[in-house]
Amino acid sequence: MTQRSCAVYGIGIVCAHLLFIGIGLFVAQVFQTVIHNRLKKEITLTEGSRAFETWKNPPPPIFMQYFFFNVTNPDEFLAGAKPFVSQVGPYTYREYRPKENVTFLENGTRVAAYQSKTFVFLPERSVGDPDIDMITTINIPVVAVMNKVKDSFWKSSMVSIWMNSLHVSMFMTHSVNELLWGFKDPLLSRIHRMNPEIDEYFGLMYKKNGSNDGEFVYHTGEADFMDYGRIARFKGESKLSLWTSEQSNMINGTDGSAFHPLLSKKERLYIFSPDLCRSIFMEFEKDVEVKGLPAYRFTPPRDVLASKEENPANEGFCVSPKECLGSGVLKVSVCKKGAPVVVSFPHFYLGEEKYTNAIEGLSPVREHHQTYLDLNPTTGVPIRASKKAQINILINRISGFPKTKSLNETIFPVMFINETVVIDDTSAAKLQKLLLMVTLVTNFPLIIVGLGVLLLLVFICLIVCVRKLQMTTKEDTSYSPVSNKEGDEKNVRTNIDMTPIIEKS
Repeated sequence: MTQRSCAVYGIGIVCAHLLFIGIGLFVAQVFQTVIHNRLKKEITLTEGSRAFETWKNPPPPIFMQYFFFNVTNPDEFLAGAKPFVSQVGPYTYREYRPKENVTFLENGTRVAAYQSKTFVFLPERSVGDPDIDMITTINIPVVAVMNKVKDSFWKSSMVSIWMNSLHVSMFMTHSVNELLWGFKDPLLSRIHRMNPEIDEYFGLMYKKNGSNDGEFVYHTGEADFMDYGRIARFKGESKLSLWTSEQSNMINGTDGSAFHPLLSKKERLYIFSPDLCRSIFMEFEKDVEVKGLPAYRFTPPRDVLASKEENPANEGFCVSPKECLGSGVLKVSVCKKGAPVVVSFPHFYLGEEKYTNAIEGLSPVREHHQTYLDLNPTTGVPIRASKKAQINILINRISGFPKTKSLNETIFPVMFINETVVIDDTSAAKLQKLLLMVTLVTNFPLIIVGLGVLLLLVFICLIVCVRKLQMTTKEDTSYSPVSNKEGDEKNVRTNIDMTPIIEKS
């Protein structure tokens, strides 16, 4: 065997090994398993990990936008007409929410923390000056007080007299700043004199700038990567005691800032919201891309706020039969000091048409009013998110209060929020490098197979070339020249004739 043949067959052997090894590794998912196990160990809430530092101090900027519904015909509404509202906003604030008092518990498998929220106004992202712009809306303190005393004839009579003497109406007009961060209410001030426990100030975000919702205890994900960021306890409790069923009182999921890696399109993601006093779930909707990063979009389906007729599991959120409303709204008075507060999506998106039809000026649009969460499926990192919620007040005719005599039961919109975040460029670049490494390692068997296929093509070409060379050599050796016998004989005779004869003497 020649040296050339040895080289050809050597390439063939290497090619066969590469194909065998590459296909074997691909089928066995060896490298994918290795990189996935690495991600499970790295993405944990443990001291020194990158995930832990990002969790403690989120680098992407968070923006909170407030939109108000300004009532343009309050007197006509009180007389029985349909209310007209116009949307005013956004008033945008930069939100800072670092984790504070971080403490590891139970051998590092859980971590406790407080999440403080601070808001800073951004005039360049807002439609006006919150100190100047005035909003007319339903008088929430008055409605709350009336609902509180409606079962007592003496208390309701006293409050009604105070309302007349203070010239308090069912509607109020205040600046955006006052409605958000608080103002001294005349009716609450009168009650405060008799009952100091009642705060005389009211605001939709009163005492929430620079405060926290309470202590959270999270799973670190060390014991099980599926538990990464999942809430174990809130305010010392592993479940709520507000609702009427075990399922409704469960604290499920994370706080919305962290999710386990290796997400599936088939799973439900649960998020616990102190503002909603409950957990909600989100389901996969579609694939999206943000700053070149792949992501799964999860959104809350209609079932989340569906009526008990549409979704029997939601019956537990009815504290009493009167508290059960239609689809798209949830009464949360049990965690709002008895105030008739109702939450929904903006413009009653995903709600029954009767709520939208009752208010002139509402128009639910999916693109503007849908809550969504875009997560990178490999790491679980939130790439982009938009949390939207609307605050409403349930108003109706209340016995003992003449100002409500012309009212029908109405869920009146006051304000809705839009809390948004998009991954910053620096974090996006780091994540892209990580995903590239994951892709390369995961697809390494395919690279080996590709190299094997390339060598296979080279091997085939070499075999063809060798065959052609062998055929050419064989043809050259089969056509050797034949000698001219007649010429040879003639030359011999000529040579004999020319030979001189020597005579003997």
